[in-house]
Amino acid sequence: MTAPTRAGVAGGGTMGVGIVHRLLANDVEVVLVERDDTEAAAARERVAGSLTRAAQRGYLDADVDGLLARLAVAGTPDALADVEVVVEAVPEVPGLKAELLARIEGAVADDTVIGSNTSSLSIDGLAGGLRRPERFCGMHFFNPVPASDLLELIRGADTGADAMRTAAELGERLGLTTIEVGDAPGFATSRLGVALGLEAIRMVEDGVASAEDIDTALRLGYKHPVGPLRLTDLVGLDVRLGIAEYLAAELGPRFEPPALLRQMVADGRLGKKSGQGFFPWE
Repeated sequence: MTAPTRAGVAGGGTMGVGIVHRLLANDVEVVLVERDDTEAAAARERVAGSLTRAAQRGYLDADVDGLLARLAVAGTPDALADVEVVVEAVPEVPGLKAELLARIEGAVADDTVIGSNTSSLSIDGLAGGLRRPERFCGMHFFNPVPASDLLELIRGADTGADAMRTAAELGERLGLTTIEVGDAPGFATSRLGVALGLEAIRMVEDGVASAEDIDTALRLGYKHPVGPLRLTDLVGLDVRLGIAEYLAAELGPRFEPPALLRQMVADGRLGKKSGQGFFPWE
């Protein structure tokens, strides 16, 4: 098998736009689907902005207009009929994802691989409404997708070898290192990352050290490229809270969200996307 050259992305938010950006920059034609034509047009503009900024900063050596010529947008999953692989990239709401995945399956060819960009939700749970779960897997991209190095592939109980191979080949085409994990709560990356992030939040809550000093300790002492609290800001405190609540329900009280995290989310301090989290953001 050869790496896919025509892919679909369902969802034009931060992660979906980043995935489209990475696909286009690696010579993959893309169909980007949103909930209606207006949202699809807006998502195309976000992709154009992402590519333009990367080119202006020297991170992308390509003609932006040429890349955008390989992008089609649509307001319905029916436009995905001819793609080889689809990545669902809507928010971490099980019902929303399950409904969209069923619509995608009804639109694509029988041999199209379907992946969900979920950071923690059960692949088997999401596959429950699919007719052919053997072609479904988890494809967990990392934010910011254009600058990331990793693609976490999650194999469900019914996921077939061909689906995992196609997903890995796509990752290789995108210049990403892939890892394969089983369908356990939080997989490998979210489970470890959330555990570290929650303990860092508890340390702020307990007055052990400032957010800046905690992050500096991990960056310089343990060579982490970014501290756990700045990373929490980048991911979004609301997203991290949702994952922690899910992991607490599945794995026990060690993942119980700290009161400080709940309070910050209630106050609208969600991190970079709101302008304020553990750090101020312009």
